[in-house]
Amino acid sequence: MLNKKSILITGGTGTFGKAFVKTIFERFPEVKRLVVFSRDELKQYEMGQQFLETRYPVLRYFIGDVRDADRLRRAMEGIDIVIHAAALKQVPAAEYNPFECIKTNVLGAQNVIEACLDTNVKRVVALSTDKAAAPINLYGATKLCSDKLFTAANNIKGHRDLRFSVVRYGNVMGSRGSVIPFFLERRKTGMLPITDPAMTRFNISLQDGVDMVLWALEHAQGGEIFVPKIPSYRITDVAKAIGPDCEHPIIGIRPGEKIHEEMITGSDSFNTVDLGKYFAILPSAGAHSAESYCAVHGGRPVPPGFAYDSGSNTEFLTVEQLQQLIAEHVTHPEENLA
Repeated sequence: MLNKKSILITGGTGTFGKAFVKTIFERFPEVKRLVVFSRDELKQYEMGQQFLETRYPVLRYFIGDVRDADRLRRAMEGIDIVIHAAALKQVPAAEYNPFECIKTNVLGAQNVIEACLDTNVKRVVALSTDKAAAPINLYGATKLCSDKLFTAANNIKGHRDLRFSVVRYGNVMGSRGSVIPFFLERRKTGMLPITDPAMTRFNISLQDGVDMVLWALEHAQGGEIFVPKIPSYRITDVAKAIGPDCEHPIIGIRPGEKIHEEMITGSDSFNTVDLGKYFAILPSAGAHSAESYCAVHGGRPVPPGFAYDSGSNTEFLTVEQLQQLIAEHVTHPEENLA
């Protein structure tokens, strides 16, 4: 699918970007060009040490910010596929610096869309977050707005062979700023602070996130928000998995946090279809209803009022499963969590 294609990924030096690049080179050895677009020259240099130019000559680095529309347009010359992963995503920082978050996550998203419309890009997948469903913090609100911009962009593509879609998933195990690396670091202090003992979160591995984006590139018709079927975990179980002998004081939730994260709300249910491994939320103003979409592309509409949140999920990871996953995806195999 991606052989002989030129691909650009915004925010490409992040956790997702590096995993995506690694997967592309493993599975698509004939990729024509792979462009990492990001604003941090140091991270690009460090990534270049991981992916040596002598071995990966088609890998290119473009310094730029999604806030800069002209730079984006120049970077997308000759690009076939765009993965939009650039974002300001730290919830407390977004609450304190709201318009900076808006500039990157909302205005930057529109800049990406317009650059794609102005060039010959064929497929676009934007990364979203569970915090965009019924958002209560600014970060989630900006990502919801971004999702709406990308899905609505299909309405103005004209006769272009261009499709915009979105993938939305929960916490990536081991990603920067998430609870598992935080707990692993704090374990040495003998104290793992718990925000609320009832708190739950969705969990997805980094590789599963990459695979979902690749699946969306192949199957999206344009306008969908794809949501994976993934397990949840209880924050108390994560603490037990990482530091069973540590103290677990309750410190209260931070501003902008939810007890349970949502990915599909009851209001979304009327436009949501079950595709098997994934759900797809269809645009409410789209040309196809859930029934007509399923008739053409497969799947089935979900029941009216259906909601998908981490607290009422049907699958939860056990302490033992968490230990195994953390050892596999986050820590070194020889580090014993038990």
